[in-house]
Parts: sequence; C-alpha cells; structure tokens
Amino acid sequence: MSTKVTRIAEELADREAIRECLYRYSRGVDRLDADMVRSAYWPDCIDEHMGFSGNTEEFIAWAFPIMGGMDQTMHMIGNVLTSIRGNQADVESYFYGIHRINLPDGGKSDVIGAGRYLDRFEKRDDEWRIAKRLVVTDWFRQYPDSADWSQGMLGIMVDPGGRFPDDDSYRHLKIA
Repeated sequence: MSTKVTRIAEELADREAIRECLYRYSRGVDRLDADMVRSAYWPDCIDEHMGFSGNTEEFIAWAFPIMGGMDQTMHMIGNVLTSIRGNQADVESYFYGIHRINLPDGGKSDVIGAGRYLDRFEKRDDEWRIAKRLVVTDWFRQYPDSADWSQGMLGIMVDPGGRFPDDDSYRHLKIA
C-alpha cells in the first residue's frame, strides 16, 4: 500500500496542513493553551481519549485540570500516515508523551506514554482540523521518581518550560 510520488506532490500542502494541526494540538495541551487546542479540532469533533469521550470543549474541561496538575508535559508526534479523499483524510500518527506527575505524598514521578492518534480530518473552508479522534495507548512506563531539578541538568541550572501565557515561546515567537 504505497502512495505514488505524483499523488503526494499533489497533496503536499494538505499533508503539511494536517501535520501542522497535529503539532498545534501537542503544543496546546503541553502549554495548556485552550485556544491552540481549539484550533486543532472542529467544534463538533468527538474525541475518545483514555476513557473520555466528548467534544472539543468537553475535552478541554476534562484534560486541562489533569494536565494542569502535572509540573511538565511534552507530547511529540511521529510516523504520520495520511490518506486523503477529497475533503476528508484518515490519519494515523504516533505520539510519545512525557509527564512529570505530582504525587499525593509531595513527591514526583515521571510517566511516559506512547501510542497512536487515529484521526479523521475534515477540510472546511480551506482548513484541516480533527473531526474525530480515537487515542490508542500502545505502551507506557511509570518511574517511581523524577529528575532532581534542584541540581540542574548535567549540573547546569536551567528553568523548565512553562504554561500559557508564561512560557518563553509566547514572548519570543509569533505562532498562530
């Protein structure tokens, strides 16, 4: 099931717009930027996400308190396979998520989860967004502790990234 080069060339702008949408979603959930997350979903989208099922606003209301209770998160996207049929596309993208969890005893724990987003994208008014999402978790690893930030990375003191609007990216970049 390969895709001919001429077809990929014809679809290149659409494929890139779909990838950018996936990246906006990841940035939005990691920075807790609700408008960025909204820009990745159509308002009538249904997201089935680790026991949750609902539309965009319901997803934000469910996910942001969970993510906000974590010190840090980072979602990365890879292995994006896309099948475009007119104004619809089926997209499978692998994700890798790293989370620093606050434990009830005051400690920290790192959780890494990996899996796939199984998305149906729709193109409306020349814009691709997620219309339906199913999250499949293929792998995870929970560590009993987390890195000791008080010692710095390799002994070099660094400040971790932040959340909306305090993260450095909102001051240094203009990403819409």
